[in-house]
Amino acid sequence: ELYCLALVRSLASASSLPSLSLPGCEAKNLVPYSGPNKMRDCFCTINLDQEEVFRTQLVEKSLSPFFGEEFYFEIPRTFQCLSFYIYDKSVLQRDLRIGKVAIKKEDLCKYTSRETWFLLQPVDSNSEVQGKVHLELKLNELITDNGSVCQQLVVHLFCWCLEPPLVQGAKIWPFKTVPLCLFSIFLCSADGKKIIEGFYLQVTRSSSYTKKSQFQVEEEDIEKLEVRIDLWNNGNLVQDVFLGEIKVPVKVLGNDSFQAWYLLQPRENGNKSSKTDDLGSLRLNVCYTEDYVLPSEYYAALRNLLLKSPDVQPVSASAAYILGEVCRDKYDAVLPLVRLLLHHHKIVPFVTAVAELDLKDTQEVNTIFRGNTLATRCLDEMMKIVGKHYLKVTLKPVLDEICESPKPCEIDPLKLKEGDNVEVHKENLRYYVDKVFNTIVQSSISCPTLMCDVFYSLRHLAAKRFPNDPHVQYSAVSSFVFLRFFAVAVVSPHTFHLRPHHPDAQTSRTLTLISKTIQTLGSWGSLSKSNFKETFMCEFFKTFQEEKFTEAVQKFLDEVSSTESKEPSGMSEPVHLKEGEMYKRAQGRTRIGKKNFKKRWFCLTSRELTYHKQRDKEPIYTIPIKNILTVEKLEESAFNRKNMFQVIYGEKPLYIQANNCVEASEWIEALCRVSRCNQRRLSVYHPSAFLNGNWLCCKATTENTKGCTPCTAGVPADIQIEIDGDRETERIYSLFAINMPKLQKMEEACGSIAVYQGPQKELDDYSNFTIEDSVATFQTLQQIIAIVEKLNEPHEKYRKKRSSSAKYGSEENPIVGKVS
Repeated sequence: ELYCLALVRSLASASSLPSLSLPGCEAKNLVPYSGPNKMRDCFCTINLDQEEVFRTQLVEKSLSPFFGEEFYFEIPRTFQCLSFYIYDKSVLQRDLRIGKVAIKKEDLCKYTSRETWFLLQPVDSNSEVQGKVHLELKLNELITDNGSVCQQLVVHLFCWCLEPPLVQGAKIWPFKTVPLCLFSIFLCSADGKKIIEGFYLQVTRSSSYTKKSQFQVEEEDIEKLEVRIDLWNNGNLVQDVFLGEIKVPVKVLGNDSFQAWYLLQPRENGNKSSKTDDLGSLRLNVCYTEDYVLPSEYYAALRNLLLKSPDVQPVSASAAYILGEVCRDKYDAVLPLVRLLLHHHKIVPFVTAVAELDLKDTQEVNTIFRGNTLATRCLDEMMKIVGKHYLKVTLKPVLDEICESPKPCEIDPLKLKEGDNVEVHKENLRYYVDKVFNTIVQSSISCPTLMCDVFYSLRHLAAKRFPNDPHVQYSAVSSFVFLRFFAVAVVSPHTFHLRPHHPDAQTSRTLTLISKTIQTLGSWGSLSKSNFKETFMCEFFKTFQEEKFTEAVQKFLDEVSSTESKEPSGMSEPVHLKEGEMYKRAQGRTRIGKKNFKKRWFCLTSRELTYHKQRDKEPIYTIPIKNILTVEKLEESAFNRKNMFQVIYGEKPLYIQANNCVEASEWIEALCRVSRCNQRRLSVYHPSAFLNGNWLCCKATTENTKGCTPCTAGVPADIQIEIDGDRETERIYSLFAINMPKLQKMEEACGSIAVYQGPQKELDDYSNFTIEDSVATFQTLQQIIAIVEKLNEPHEKYRKKRSSSAKYGSEENPIVGKVS
């Protein structure tokens, strides 16, 4: 997803790229049912404004559900609020919204990287608003019939932009098809009391001023008033639907007209009290970041310093290692660091260096690589990125079988239900474990070369550290490939995109049991019942022939930790990349409108894009990847639909509508990446559709006219370029800048050690830092601090330029609330 964004940045002075991470959530004390069954079946949705972008698993029969899921996504559009809705699942009726938490964009920084409990707020139509209005207010002097002079207030509504919420890709109310959208205009006193009420303006036809749209008040009262404009949709035959309101104090006018864009606001509750305490609470950990990525040349010094890290002696004095030392959460440092080192082919020597440092502090063989150190975190993240396709080739088919046709596998006596046959359950579990295990140990030919190179280094480092233990070379590798890679993917397949959704409770339990068994089978040298705390698992594990499985594991570990070249025969089968339900416009038909869009199941592999009438059905249509010429967004005006994109592969493009903006961005990125090396890629395209005899974008009347807009993906590039190195460097700069006090404290500690030949201060001052060579570390710290201070200057200039470029009240920067 970063490739296209990077190209946009390279054409401008800088770009702003926001992303959001949501590491799990839970609710408590939800309002119970009034009947005898108090429990609820709950799930939580994540929304940008009112557009749902993610949905958690369903937690059954609980008033304090723990969702515990992590979401990370790039934000592809502007937004006002990040909202979370708690739903009670209903089979026969519409799901009930229990409550919500809405965090304004400008307030996200207050809650970043810390867990917070939020009281759930009630959900009502008067608070569910979004969109903006372009408004002009003008005061004119008017001579009345009796000859007196008074002020005349003229309200001119130019236009409005409304973005109704999407439900599975469809607008709740299709705005442009609504016959009447109404504005209600009031003059109000400072306390909100209406003084003069206007009439509804039919804005679908040209508005001419009449006496009914002119409010006359005495001149001395004009400063005390405000204009309130309510927007309604009266397409509903039962009652009008409130869409939002704005308030403007009349005093802002002075003697001139006032014109600006306003964000619509929720209706004020007045004196109505909300019993928010009764709805429950939601715990969130929100991490919102907005990267201001400058042109590449600005990052040369920091990038070069980071890329030298694998060669620095000792590695603890390197810039990359120091980054992990000063960040409170190592994960913040690991993600951009691994991606940057991968991009520049430096990940293997760096992981080798930090792993060797870990082994120096490892005293017991059975604790090798078991902690959450910089080395283990970097390797975990590397395996997630590099091994993504490997997991899909290896595990996806068997996980699909388990999730789609689950067999009962519960063997815990305390969880068995009446009538359950535990022996049958053991047979089912054994069948699944055998299938998963055999799939893994026969997959070495598919293991990415980069992972093999790292495993080779770990194996030899461990053997060197513990020369008297013949098994340590295997346990060093198995602690990653089994415990931290395959076992984790089995227990949470949706996290690794092996399944589209979180599995249900029974399937999750089955996957947990399989994962625990696989972990133990892969734990070299410790295949005994002592690995299990539960007696029932010890009994189950006795059914496995220890020697047979040990030999299979040893053979597999030998193969994946070898540097010998392998034929990529494991990749001969198409790699499953993405799938999901979306809407497509019928091809080759002349009808235009909503009925012309059909819901289809799409599947993308490394070879082809297909769509199906239903999941698991034969494909209706297939587009070979080699035939794709470009993939681009489609303007909303083409079909009055949001989140649309086009796959251009021949004479007629395929128009597709995703369910939300994040999903649309992910599909475009995946399709662009897999087709990037196609030889006949286009350099220009039409951003809109050919309808009624002309292209809506350039008005050309011939359908095969060459495109009018440059493609965002640019010319073909190397298929491995999936990382924006400048953005990752920008993130690392931001981490260093935030942690500048720690850098300075570490620098002071190095100086103290170097000058006085040992710590002269209290140990707590720098006991959390790893300082092996104070002189080398001090020099690196000086370089980091100087680079960060130098980078601060262009960032500050860009922020000032960005804040002043869009005038407050413009369409790009509309006014929120009242104007003071």
